[in-house]
Amino acid sequence: MYAIMGVTGQIGGVVARTLLAAGQPVRAIARDAAKGRAWTDRGCELTLASIENVAALTSTFSAADGVFVLVPPNFDPAPEFPEAHAIAVALRAALDAARPSRVVYLSTIGAQASQSNLLTQHTIIEQALGELPMPITFLRPAWFMENCRWDVAPARQPGVIPSFLQPLDRPVPMVATADIGRVAAGLLREGWSDRRVVELEGPQRVAPNEIAAVFTRLVGRPVRMEAVPRESWEDLFRSQGMKNPIPRIRMLDGFNEGWIDFEGGEAGSQKGSVALESVLKALLEEKAHAP
Repeated sequence: MYAIMGVTGQIGGVVARTLLAAGQPVRAIARDAAKGRAWTDRGCELTLASIENVAALTSTFSAADGVFVLVPPNFDPAPEFPEAHAIAVALRAALDAARPSRVVYLSTIGAQASQSNLLTQHTIIEQALGELPMPITFLRPAWFMENCRWDVAPARQPGVIPSFLQPLDRPVPMVATADIGRVAAGLLREGWSDRRVVELEGPQRVAPNEIAAVFTRLVGRPVRMEAVPRESWEDLFRSQGMKNPIPRIRMLDGFNEGWIDFEGGEAGSQKGSVALESVLKALLEEKAHAP
């Protein structure tokens, strides 16, 4: 039995579907019974647990051959990341009590970076889980291609996409969520011992200008990127409701300055198979069919 967190989201859903397709039993972990009910129709055992509930997590992790751990994203954490520290304590306690055979934790590219930034939340959790006695893999994917969802509307009209990734011709490691889920499902079924890191990106690195070029082909009209001035970021993010935008700004700095990357570099990462064009096409279709 494989216990999968985040089944109602993109990546957890892919992990669960991949395992089911391979004939493997899945325990779907959700926070909302209504949203999780579809997974019982697929043949899953459904359990309810929030990331803070140690007792519920312990129960759902127990007797599992493998556990896929996915934490909810927090784009506006409080200073010093108290939320991540609390999640680390809860997950470590639950996994230590349940003792599943193995764990795959969805981390991030740059989790090893020494400079504090938004991704430091995963650094904190990795450090806590790395002390557990069972085999654990930290899956560190690149920048999600699906982040381009926010680019669909400006790509269509007015054809100018604001970019925080700069310079516009600098390739960035990116990966599709479908590749992340597929690789995570495969890792859960592998046998390994101790602690390991798996770094994952797409078939090739992608510059912001290349995203615009692909949108140009798909929408049939010129699309270009426009760099958002670095000095405007803090005021812009605060105007959007963020209380503590500095971690997000420092994450963007890390990608732009190159200190957020893989430990093994491009040569040391696993490569996915889903191309950017496939992801952008799906995002455009999704937007077209949205109510």
